[in-house]
Amino acid sequence: MALSQFSLIQLQEDSQMNITVTVSEQRFHELEELGYLSELNDPEPLTEAEYQGRKVPLNKPMRGDVKKSKVFVKNPKTGKVMKVNFGDKNMRIKKSNPKNRKSFRARHNCENPGPKTKARYWSCKAW
Repeated sequence: MALSQFSLIQLQEDSQMNITVTVSEQRFHELEELGYLSELNDPEPLTEAEYQGRKVPLNKPMRGDVKKSKVFVKNPKTGKVMKVNFGDKNMRIKKSNPKNRKSFRARHNCENPGPKTKARYWSCKAW
């Protein structure tokens, strides 16, 4: 049974009172960029953790040392914090050009970016 339906969002309730939210792909990416979806997947999101003896922010891309960018993420399989390096230091992101953006996203299969522990996820998120 549908509780409410908008042009971009649909809510459904099952017999166990679980609510399922269906959103359009465009709206999904907007909500993801604003950070709303990470709160839904993780009831108590970590913002900071320890990596090699120092405190680091989690899931926040920053200027890299080895590659163009880096981000620290918690690996769900091992529970440990890991550093993900991504991007080419010698290249600029030209995502304002629709042709370049479309080509990059198709080449890297950004429709299915994979887990947060992979560089492809973060490269696609930057685009």
